[in-house]
Amino acid sequence: MGPQAQALAQQVAQALPAWAAELGFSQIGVADVDLREAEAGLQAWLSAGCHGEMGYMARHGLTRARPAELVPGTLRVITVRMDYLPRGTPPTWREDEQARLRRDGEAVVSLYARGRDYHKVLRQRLQQLAIRIEALVGPCGYRVFTDSAPVLEVELASRSGLGWRGKHTLALSREGGSMAFLGELFIDLPLPLTGADNAHCGDCDACLRACPSGAIVAPYRLDARRCISYLTIEHAGPIDLALRPLIGNRLYGCDDCQLACPWNKYAQVSALPDFDARAPWSAPSLLALWGWDEPAFLRHTEGSPIRRIGWQRWRRNLAVVTGNALAAQADPQAVAALRAALTLALPQASPLVAEHIAWALTRA
Repeated sequence: MGPQAQALAQQVAQALPAWAAELGFSQIGVADVDLREAEAGLQAWLSAGCHGEMGYMARHGLTRARPAELVPGTLRVITVRMDYLPRGTPPTWREDEQARLRRDGEAVVSLYARGRDYHKVLRQRLQQLAIRIEALVGPCGYRVFTDSAPVLEVELASRSGLGWRGKHTLALSREGGSMAFLGELFIDLPLPLTGADNAHCGDCDACLRACPSGAIVAPYRLDARRCISYLTIEHAGPIDLALRPLIGNRLYGCDDCQLACPWNKYAQVSALPDFDARAPWSAPSLLALWGWDEPAFLRHTEGSPIRRIGWQRWRRNLAVVTGNALAAQADPQAVAALRAALTLALPQASPLVAEHIAWALTRA
């Protein structure tokens, strides 16, 4: 690399923190593309089938650990972290969320999904970051990723100093816990690297103990086939009978390991209105959600990450959490109302949804 190119790369590196702050990112770093040390662990995880039905992970295989193969010409990966707790989140948010998990007639949507689809927010802002870089150095090769391709996000975040991999496998930061999105900008500029962070989980195993379904099978190892986030979002078919009761009232996603993590006392509230909780997700009652037809579902989930699961998975999940509510509900009137909602939905249900409704009706 010549002196001029070196000088330009240094200028970009110096400008990145200020640009990141202006674009709403909480943190920014630069990682190398050599992830060979992560390949053995990735291969073992895939070989054990821990990715469940997420076939794209196996199809891409070790390409996930080889950024320069995924995007030829890539020399560095710029990594960003963006806090997502909604504005106005109280200091007691973890206790409040844990209390919601005990309310029988209420469904819970994972915190990250209560606002605008984060893919769109991060992608647009990473694109703006790339435009700023090109304005300084001229045209360059780059590609933006926001949980949209086979990228080892947590590995790259850890190597670039955004935090470390927690025992729940999520990225953890001393400044903001784990309540943040990650994004990447693959680029062909030889930018100076930022230093990696050290792990700070110590002997803590709170996340392992908190997982409702035992999906964190060992520190730093998640079996997606048991994970409630996977089951309610990625998994398309029937949910295993043994796992349905463990889902509780978690309609979309699960935050339990994050609620238990001591580092999330440092979780930061987002400055962006994009992640403010939309009205349907503040305290959604099961009966109100059963009242939606498919057009209502599409209307309420417009611009939301929830829409990607589609109507059938939505109703399947709703049947499971309603069945769990019936099993926990002591009020005869509440039981009767929930059974009536299930019974009304059964004749029009698809075979997938009908199976879960029939199961739910046996729970009262």
